[in-house]
Amino acid sequence: MTVIDSDAHVVETERTWDFIPQSDQHLRPVVVYQPEPSGVTKPYWLIDGKVRGTVRQPVGNRDEWDPTLVSTDMAAASKASGRNMDAPDASKHMEDVGARLRHMDELGIDYQMLYPTIFLRRLTDSPETRVAICRGYNRWLADIWQKAEGRLRWACVLPLNVMEEAITELRWAVEHGACGVFMRGIEEEGVLCDPYFTPLYEEMDALDVAVTVHIGNGNPDIEGLLSRGEGGSPFSSMRLASVAACHQWILGGMPERFPRLRIGFVEAAAQWIPYLVNDLVRRYPARRGRVPVADALLRDNRVWVTCQTDDDIGYLVRYAGEDNLMIGTDYGHTDQSSEIEALRIFQEQGQVPSVVARKILDDNPRVLYRI
Repeated sequence: MTVIDSDAHVVETERTWDFIPQSDQHLRPVVVYQPEPSGVTKPYWLIDGKVRGTVRQPVGNRDEWDPTLVSTDMAAASKASGRNMDAPDASKHMEDVGARLRHMDELGIDYQMLYPTIFLRRLTDSPETRVAICRGYNRWLADIWQKAEGRLRWACVLPLNVMEEAITELRWAVEHGACGVFMRGIEEEGVLCDPYFTPLYEEMDALDVAVTVHIGNGNPDIEGLLSRGEGGSPFSSMRLASVAACHQWILGGMPERFPRLRIGFVEAAAQWIPYLVNDLVRRYPARRGRVPVADALLRDNRVWVTCQTDDDIGYLVRYAGEDNLMIGTDYGHTDQSSEIEALRIFQEQGQVPSVVARKILDDNPRVLYRI
């Protein structure tokens, strides 16, 4: 059986932006350091004069790097959470693709699907900068894909606010190994069912490449509102955005409009599937004119969802069916989804029969990602 990690990450470094075309190097993100209220100094990406997200890894000259400036300690995070998140720097930062492949071998993983880190939020208001950053990222991933001889698959990032450029970049990325298009549940251009995206989906349908919706939020106003206050967190601003996007995608008839287009929802866990299915079974007749078969709803609409080891996967199969669940490790991150041994643990848990486990680890992601 092949084992496919359906959610892994690259963590961008300064080297990522070396792949931006030379004519646009003046637009590259740069590292700045800012003190936190706690007194700890952290590195951030500066893009178009604005601070846009924490730098998650050593940058610049390693001899000058002070590890006390960074609060992200993967070993400490693993101990605190009880889940192994620890990955070698050279591997998660893609400084050594061979090291990544060797670590995958140790973990019993044959393929990984790679998603970005910095793009979970909007990075810039400038279309010109957005085009440049996306080009640099995609060329970096294409280089990684080539060095990995196909074992590291990837989702491309597109400048969605410049549709003509987005479609041009999509074609280039697919020719260089991309098997998904990274999108967030809410984009600054609208929800995923917005007619604005029709030209993109038509091209993706023709190229047979999947929409891959990773948790994130491209609208800073909505994200800021949902993140505000003591109770604010990425659960509200990012994870629930994916759940809403899945509901809208099915109820809005997108699968009928684009009859070959596949869509995956990644890193939002999967315990929400029964809630979504039950609601759609009630709403669907009035909106779509028929009652859907509950346990075939995801299959019939070509929707895949990644689960986690602490999801009740046996229960979820009753609603999702056997053919549309996947599982990932969130390799390279230290958050509530991260568990680099998740695929091995899932196999040992025995939550589902072996034939269903094989589908979750192999058959289902192979169909979505066309591996």
